[in-house]
Parts: sequence; C-alpha cells; structure tokens
Amino acid sequence: MGKKIVLTPSIQRILQRMGEQIKLARLRRNISMEIVAERSGLGRTTVWAIEKGSPSVSMGAYAKVLHAIEGMDKDLLLICKDDAKGRLIQDLNLTVARRAPKRKNDE
Repeated sequence: MGKKIVLTPSIQRILQRMGEQIKLARLRRNISMEIVAERSGLGRTTVWAIEKGSPSVSMGAYAKVLHAIEGMDKDLLLICKDDAKGRLIQDLNLTVARRAPKRKNDE
C-alpha cells in the first residue's frame, strides 16, 4: 500500500474549490452525474468524490470527468502555463553579454 498523503488545509480548500467548479460546470451544461459517470467510465461514487474535491481520487480520474464534461480536460493545460514568478527568476539569473568597447575610427 502507498503512503497516505497529508495535505495542508489550504491545499484541501483548493481541491474542494476545484471540485465545486467541476460540479458547477456540469450543472451549467445540464449534464447529469450518471451521464458523466457513463462517459468517463467511472462510477457515480468516484464522480461524487471528485465533485467534493477528494484528494484520494487519481488525477487521471479528474481528467476523465473533465473530458466527459464536453472536453474540459484541455483546461488542465492551463496549469502553470503562465509562470510569471518562474520567468522572473529565470530572467534574473540570465547573464547579460557584455559588448566589446566601440572602436575609434582610424583616421
């Protein structure tokens, strides 16, 4: 058996919010939980757990549910896409090439 993952309260809140957002996306599209379960090949219990933000459900199952909600799995590609802090750190570590001094015109 694998190790139990202990999450901080802030991560738990993020997962719960993500689950709520998945549920709202499904409801806005008027798609039943049964349809999502059927399309994703998962059980209703798993879909319910995802909508609750359960950390014990695999990332793959989350992706399958998002795909079942009209191809929303592509939204996973947005994770860390615009990494402003990482780009800033990278830019600060870049060395600026020094130019050779300008030559005086030989007259």
